[in-house]
Amino acid sequence: MIATTTALFCAHILADFAFQSAKMAEAKAARHGGALAQHWALVLATLVICTGQISWLLLGLSGVHMLIDLAKTYAPKHRLWSFTADQSAHLLSLMITALIAPTLWASGLWQAELPAPVEALLLQAGLIIGGLVFATRAGSFAVALLMQEQTANAAASKNEAASEPGLPGGGMLIGILERGLIYLLILAGQPAAIGYLIAAKSILRFGAVNENRAASEYVIIGTLASFGWAIICGLGISLLRAELPMP
Repeated sequence: MIATTTALFCAHILADFAFQSAKMAEAKAARHGGALAQHWALVLATLVICTGQISWLLLGLSGVHMLIDLAKTYAPKHRLWSFTADQSAHLLSLMITALIAPTLWASGLWQAELPAPVEALLLQAGLIIGGLVFATRAGSFAVALLMQEQTANAAASKNEAASEPGLPGGGMLIGILERGLIYLLILAGQPAAIGYLIAAKSILRFGAVNENRAASEYVIIGTLASFGWAIICGLGISLLRAELPMP
């Protein structure tokens, strides 16, 4: 069952965060029929590739994925709770599918054609990379949605925000890098090293938030949210890795 769950998880990550463009996501949110059909085809293709087979079950799962996406279009846009509810529903559908068909991976092409060590390596690599994308890419959306209500207040209190806007996309890139590092440190069994990362960021941010309470709180909230997301992802993937066969 764990191998099936891993394959389905990788397919979801590829379809929603690796291959889905911002333009497709926007058109899908507007209920554009072409974008919805394109995303459905992408979801089905990643499911087929990751499991190594074509089945009615995968066709049904891709349909459920689209129903969840369609339901999200009726929820308030740009809200953290709608994003987390959407992703939770997707992950729940994957787990239910794995419970219904635990041998889905075992009946696929990859398990049948690949030597056992290569198959184990493929599952381990897929899980690690999928978790990394979820920790960094999905984390960017989650943290941005959490912080959007704080952005205006922090910018208003920082008089230098208008004259020193910083690098375009710099904050997002910093967040991706820090979540990626935390995720990899946890998988490497070095969680204590996260403390050094926190210390380094605190020192580097000191000049920007010194004697500015709103900016300080903004940075603290964003940092804790970013670190927390990465830690949860790292711990979750570590638990799943322990159940997979090793190469």
